Amino acid sequence: MRVILIILDSLGIGALPDASLYGDAGANTLMNISARRPELFLENMLNMGLGHITGCGELLRGRDISPAGAYGRLKEASAGKDTTVGHWEIAGIIKERPFPTYPQGFPPEIIRVFEERTGHTIIGNYPASGTGIIDALGERHMETKALILYTSADSVFQIAAHEEIIPLDELYRVCAVAREILTGDHGAARVIARPFTGAKGGFARTENRKDFSLPPEGPTMLDDIKAKGLTVSAVGKIEDIFAGRGITASVHTKNNEDGVNQTLAQMKTVREGLIFTNLVDFDMIYGHRNDITGYAGALLYFDNRLPEITKAMSPADVLMITADHGCDPTAPGTDHTREYIPFLAWGRPVKKGVDIGCRSSFADIGATVREYLGVENTGKGESFWHIIKKAKE
Repeated sequence: MRVILIILDSLGIGALPDASLYGDAGANTLMNISARRPELFLENMLNMGLGHITGCGELLRGRDISPAGAYGRLKEASAGKDTTVGHWEIAGIIKERPFPTYPQGFPPEIIRVFEERTGHTIIGNYPASGTGIIDALGERHMETKALILYTSADSVFQIAAHEEIIPLDELYRVCAVAREILTGDHGAARVIARPFTGAKGGFARTENRKDFSLPPEGPTMLDDIKAKGLTVSAVGKIEDIFAGRGITASVHTKNNEDGVNQTLAQMKTVREGLIFTNLVDFDMIYGHRNDITGYAGALLYFDNRLPEITKAMSPADVLMITADHGCDPTAPGTDHTREYIPFLAWGRPVKKGVDIGCRSSFADIGATVREYLGVENTGKGESFWHIIKKAKE
């Protein structure tokens, strides 16, 4: 008995009622992409029920498709709209206070301690896009060896460095130091190593990114599943998001293709428990870069590979597909957007054509995963397994 839970990172499906408080009124990652790419037809996810989720009917392009799975949408109960908050809530933590953000850059007392403890100076220290800041400061970094520090609308302390100037081990070390410093009132959600290569006019980030997250603030579904003696296999940046807690096996990935491949590989070895995958390209490469065409292509790529996953499932497996927040590439700016997330469930144990409606918290997903696996829920959320489970045959 397994749950394969796949996060399509940033695939929001419409602005939440409070989205205007975050500057995100009108955001709708999936549908705004679809409106600009009318040729996009996600056949396999639509067969599971994607086009029957409230607000997603236009995806059907007028076709009559009977859903083969369960479907619906979920509202974020936590304050915020970032990766850590979204994943933590799915796993059973509702964060009432947002993580601190730094629209003016990090304060001098943080920078002073960081420089003293790492032995490095910094340049930058302002909100920026990752590609933009290395274009602006990459040459200076190579000349001075000063680390490039930047943030965004999210709670992130990001350090960019050229791999030929600052070796990866050293970049990871200074990020670990930053993680130790950023606690309490300055407890940023994530410290992120952002290595790059190339020369002026052609700098490019590499796939050696590494996240250093705060440990979860309460019990999660990962903790509960592991405590039951079941496997919790983390694919992609899941291990980083949960600071390694509640995980029995992990594999980091280079891109969405690798993420799908590694998920399939885990399905060959994990006998019972949870395979938890994050596919980050939607967010990192396309959403944050306002690349509508690229995002649409990545959706189609995943949809085309979905049959490989369903064919690898055993009769007792349940596949769940969802997201963690939005990142509308059509919206002003390049930051995350506060949106509903979609939910699809498919497998022999799942009833066909069931609408879970609009759930009040992402945490209901984690509660449902726990119930199906026979695990106690020590976190937040209300299971909807009783709604989507098929009657015994």
